Amino acid sequence: MEISTLKKRIQVASGAVPADLVIKNGKIIDVFNQEIMTADLAIADGVIAGIGEYEGNEVIDAESCFISPGLIDAHVHIESSMVAPSEFAKIVLPHGVTTVIADPHEIANVLGEEGIAFMLDDSEGLDLDVYLMLPSCVPAAPFEHAGAVLLNEQLLPFYRHPRVLGLAEIMDYPGVKNTDSQMMDKLASAAPFKIDGHGAGLDQTGVNVFAAAGIQTDHECITQEQAKERLARGMYVMIREGSAAKNLKALIPAVHEKNSHRCLFCTDDKHINDLIAEGSIDHNIRLAILEGLNPLTAVQMATLNAAQCFGLVHKGALAPGYDADFILVEDLQQFTIKDVFKAGKRIGKNGSPAGLENQKARGRQQAFSSTVNIPAMSAADLSIPVFDGQKACVIEIIPNQIETRKKVMEVPTAGGQFMPSSAHDLAKMAVIERHHGTGNIGLAIVKGLGLKNGALAATIAHDSHNLIVAGDHDEDMLAAIETLKTIGGGLAVTHEGKLLAALPLPIAGLMTGKSGFAVAEDLSKIYDALQKISVHQDFNLFLTLSFLSLPVIPELKLTDSGLFDAASFSHIPVVFGN
Repeated sequence: MEISTLKKRIQVASGAVPADLVIKNGKIIDVFNQEIMTADLAIADGVIAGIGEYEGNEVIDAESCFISPGLIDAHVHIESSMVAPSEFAKIVLPHGVTTVIADPHEIANVLGEEGIAFMLDDSEGLDLDVYLMLPSCVPAAPFEHAGAVLLNEQLLPFYRHPRVLGLAEIMDYPGVKNTDSQMMDKLASAAPFKIDGHGAGLDQTGVNVFAAAGIQTDHECITQEQAKERLARGMYVMIREGSAAKNLKALIPAVHEKNSHRCLFCTDDKHINDLIAEGSIDHNIRLAILEGLNPLTAVQMATLNAAQCFGLVHKGALAPGYDADFILVEDLQQFTIKDVFKAGKRIGKNGSPAGLENQKARGRQQAFSSTVNIPAMSAADLSIPVFDGQKACVIEIIPNQIETRKKVMEVPTAGGQFMPSSAHDLAKMAVIERHHGTGNIGLAIVKGLGLKNGALAATIAHDSHNLIVAGDHDEDMLAAIETLKTIGGGLAVTHEGKLLAALPLPIAGLMTGKSGFAVAEDLSKIYDALQKISVHQDFNLFLTLSFLSLPVIPELKLTDSGLFDAASFSHIPVVFGN
């Protein structure tokens, strides 16, 4: 810090010189004591200098609004919004989110180090503070075929970047438990930093293993018991409410005055249309309050707790020496945001970005547009041999969750092949390697998508992001695959062999340089198309589909190598007993 800056801040705090900005007539949320203070907020050079009675060169009347610290998303994959960080900022800032802890493992699975560098470059100098945790599992598991492999030596140089905080979600539990050498290298290198966990389905022994390895957080809790187990072992629990995984309602009852300081909020994966319609962490706060949580506790979880978890010592609170990132809230119960300030500058007003709308897209976004490399395919490539009387292992989806069930059942067949059936809600699914043109195709049967005479396909398929497609007719599946090859990745919906709608995502097959509102408009066309091919409208079909290829999530998933059983951590045949 410059000595002159420090002197000025102290002089403003003492009242010797006027502040740059004073916020008057506001109800300041004290997240340390969970109380409300009525006082002026004095700001100098983008930092809070004092709370009390102050004069300023500029004075803003808060008009009796509550003043909350800026919100922090403790774990987010920006790529899941389908827009680049520079566009993502324009969407979440008006919702009061001034800081995010992002894990770029989506783009890293496609582009490796180049993908991480892109996310750092595109998020440089934004009003939104974007910190990164380095992808720990690229690919997510040793048998996965992603676009890149990131070893510890590739990650080490990034730790020198000032916005890199540590190692992102550890998903390879067997690698940790069995002390795999590469995993040990990554954990040891990250020990001076922060380490996030991904403990889906872990029992008490598994939680012990993670905590002993230095893993400090988990965002995969889906029950109160899981949350309590992690809290009891010294971990932070991130309560997630995204587009696909909605865990807040189940977990909020586990939060009370004795443990709330170890609980945070995150979105993890949220589509742009949901961010625009619902919000981000502000939506989590509103839902938590509806579930009975004290509003001041909810604000503390969304601000101070996240800042303390990640060592952001100047964020998360309204106090002298803290960054002047704050929001004016008209109604605390409804958490209605009026204005958003970043470093003492108003950057969001009445739900709209102030002065951000015309910022141009960053320059490197077109550099990664050729990432879909798939050989020509025919219906024969999609056939699943199953004979009459045989039972098959079926992936059964759970609406609004990313876990699935393993269901063993008889399925319709014809000529020794599985036949999709809308009557039984059974469809065919394929994961096709798209990075290196290997021709690998994994096939499975999925229950619960509600498909009728159509298919949906995407190059968003966690975490290796191969091409994933599901449908009840081969011609629809092939048409969707061909569309994604043509547009360089994205989303596609087909019906009776014809394209209904598509959303091109030319940045690694995951994102676009278009504005968030333009993407939301395109997504609305995608959802209109989905209504024509699926009877299910109560959950996000594309987000659900995208997680059906993530093998580290129980119980049954599909990779480009075939059906994967998370319990045995091995590939298994579709036909049961083979």
